[in-house]
Amino acid sequence: MTMIAPGLRPVKVKFILPALTEATDPYWRPIKYLLFPSLGLATLAAYLSPDDCAVIVDEHVEPLTLNDAPELVVIQTYITNAYRAYRIADHYRSQGAFVCLGGLHVSSLPEEAAAHADAIFLGPGEQTFPQFLQDFRAGKPDRVYTSTAGRTLERVPPIRRDLIRRAYYLVPNSIVVTRGCPQHCDFCYKDAFFQGGRGFYTQRVDDALAEIERLPGRHLYFLDDHLLGDRRFAEALFEGMKGMGRLFQGAATVDSILRGDLIERAAEAGLRSIFVGFETLTPENLRRSNKRQNLGRDCKAVADRLHSLGIMINGSFVFGMDDDSEDVFRRTVDWAIDHGITTATFHIQTPYPGTQLHARMTREGRMLTRDWNLYDTRHVVYRPAHLNSEALKAGYDWAYREFYRWGSIARASLHHGTLKHQAKHFFYASGWKKFEPLWDLIIRAQQLTRVTPLLEGVLSRVTHAGKIRPTKAVPDMFPIISSETINKTILGHNGSTPPHGRVDVLTRS
Repeated sequence: MTMIAPGLRPVKVKFILPALTEATDPYWRPIKYLLFPSLGLATLAAYLSPDDCAVIVDEHVEPLTLNDAPELVVIQTYITNAYRAYRIADHYRSQGAFVCLGGLHVSSLPEEAAAHADAIFLGPGEQTFPQFLQDFRAGKPDRVYTSTAGRTLERVPPIRRDLIRRAYYLVPNSIVVTRGCPQHCDFCYKDAFFQGGRGFYTQRVDDALAEIERLPGRHLYFLDDHLLGDRRFAEALFEGMKGMGRLFQGAATVDSILRGDLIERAAEAGLRSIFVGFETLTPENLRRSNKRQNLGRDCKAVADRLHSLGIMINGSFVFGMDDDSEDVFRRTVDWAIDHGITTATFHIQTPYPGTQLHARMTREGRMLTRDWNLYDTRHVVYRPAHLNSEALKAGYDWAYREFYRWGSIARASLHHGTLKHQAKHFFYASGWKKFEPLWDLIIRAQQLTRVTPLLEGVLSRVTHAGKIRPTKAVPDMFPIISSETINKTILGHNGSTPPHGRVDVLTRS
């Protein structure tokens, strides 16, 4: 790690996360963007000198003022906040500030971003930001900083949580203990970000446990794309967390949930809710997307295993893949309800620049627009194979309405074997989607943290006698789902962040 030379003058730094476009459209649900804080900018802030003056502004939870005069501005850029990020960058450059742009969109389209910045960062910043700061203080910063060799999370300084407005978030204890994902799905936004170096790596277990120990309260939200991606790391992490009295939410893949007993270890450590990328129940869609980790896996077994451990499921599903026809919406919603999925995140397939999917769609002449504001998984930006654009959009909207009807919520809750689990499902799903005016009132009053204990109560363990029942380890390979099961298909909820590389930061459902 490059160290900053001591005794250099302090710098006034402003870190900005501009609002995503979807935070201003008719789908806007404030609670979705106030669930937990992003950690990307707070991670970079940890490399500053103690004498530097820094602020972080998350435009989803507080207004951004532009009448100040920072010397250095660092902006995190995703595809649907790119135009907003560029306007902010142009403003501060016109005022004489040095502006840096980084994030997924910058790594995907560096030439576009470079026109609005004095320096851009490609890939994760832990190895490049310290070097930039040294160059900046010396008055000779480069235009491009590219992360390739030497990626590691060892000896990374503690995140600057003092710069995060904890009271503005429902779960202020967000945490990331890994980077990237060991899988390489063709629609994944993250592959371009990690190109040229390690694509999946972890913290040292002791460092991760020390970070957890520093966090107040009980509830944690792991923002990792694949918390179970490294078995040895995850086993040691969960072993170290046992006895801490924590409860947490995270994300994992279908195959990792079915393999061995790692999910039982997670449940013992306090896992109570998990984001699962089912994406599609059609094998050919999985093959075409290179999502081979789901091929031959029994999605019903995933739901059953998680439910037996008292773990609620937020399922992710994508509409508009090349083997989808008009029956995919009904099949998906029916499957999700029939298998007791608690919440669901639906997406319209979105080919992000820098992905294999986008490259293929471009070769085939199927891309319809380069308006990045529409790349929010809610609009159709390409020509589907078997659906017209209007039918795809209408089916997506219908899926959300149908999955979150009162009758559908009640029907899905009855899938569970105990009254307590049924009640937990019903109140979690309905509270998430049916009480928007109440959420808005709580947010305006800045009282979100008062609701956190209620959420923790809903997330409490529901297995028999308060104990986790061990379940038999499931073999690595499973028969492809039967046609009867596929005839009912997957899941639904008002989505935001794409399953296509979740952006370390924003919300899963």
